[in-house]
Amino acid sequence: MSDKPKFAVFGGGSWATAIVKMLCENQTEVGWYMRNTSAIDHIKKEQHNPNYLSAVEFKPEQLKLSNDINEMVEYADYLIFVIPSAFIFSALKNLTASLENKIIFSAIKGIVPETSLIVGDHFNTHLNVPFADIGVISGPCHAEEVALERLSYLTIACADEAKAQVVCDNLSCDYIKCNISDDVIGTEYAAMLKNIYAIAAGIAHGLGYGDNFQSVLMSNAIREMKRYVKKVHKMKRDINDSAYLGDLLVTGYSVFSRNRLFGNMIGKGYTVKSAQMEMNMVAEGYYATKSAYELNQAKGKKKAKTPIVNAIYAILYEGKDPKKIIAKLTDKLD
Repeated sequence: MSDKPKFAVFGGGSWATAIVKMLCENQTEVGWYMRNTSAIDHIKKEQHNPNYLSAVEFKPEQLKLSNDINEMVEYADYLIFVIPSAFIFSALKNLTASLENKIIFSAIKGIVPETSLIVGDHFNTHLNVPFADIGVISGPCHAEEVALERLSYLTIACADEAKAQVVCDNLSCDYIKCNISDDVIGTEYAAMLKNIYAIAAGIAHGLGYGDNFQSVLMSNAIREMKRYVKKVHKMKRDINDSAYLGDLLVTGYSVFSRNRLFGNMIGKGYTVKSAQMEMNMVAEGYYATKSAYELNQAKGKKKAKTPIVNAIYAILYEGKDPKKIIAKLTDKLD
């Protein structure tokens, strides 16, 4: 690998677009894989993504765009995957290029539904990528604020600190500050769980609950996250760090949060299907809810106490009345 490693981003959504923007602040050329060929043509001609963060302008000569996943894997040393978790399995089925000596970073906030694994575990188990070559990019950070160049923070987690530092150096700029962590598994699970709690916050808001209840909900959510993450990967961590509590708060409260928006629609009476159809973006928390619930239930007597996850699962997957379920949940919070 050269002293100036090449980067490629896989995905065409808002978070992928934001990461490409950050990399363009530091790299002379950035690889960008997206499936949508019309979007690629539009970026080359109009200099912006037509579907997401369209206010962000790119220099086409700075981008190596392709709808061929194998071409992009072969091109870059560091591969950053930002494809929604619901579609990553099918995208990787087209992969024939070798991942040997490639560094994989996931900016996907969810679990691969087909394998019930977090993305890092999926790459290790099914694509034989060593854990030392796998990392995670997490918030607290919304793509929309990156587009506006508002000061934001990222957490870069990797077992190999040197590789985390490379990613950190290439994402940092005037409006992005990065912290490094060795809690790869905990960070990735936290990124998944916070989307579920954001849906809970949205449902409560849609039902008419106020700020007082929201504060109690978020307080209980961070404690529930701590219990859950401790069960899946016990290590010394401070759950109040930005990668955990900070990411939870911004996702639970921000007007930019698609998971909160999705929950708000459910609280106002939308069905799951109608809410999904009206949204132009994927609410990762919908898929994460099923995976998180089933993974926890599979632990039997050793499972974590998760009243919030259980409540959202009942609403989204068992068709239970949100008003009744949240009312029951209020008695389990303190």
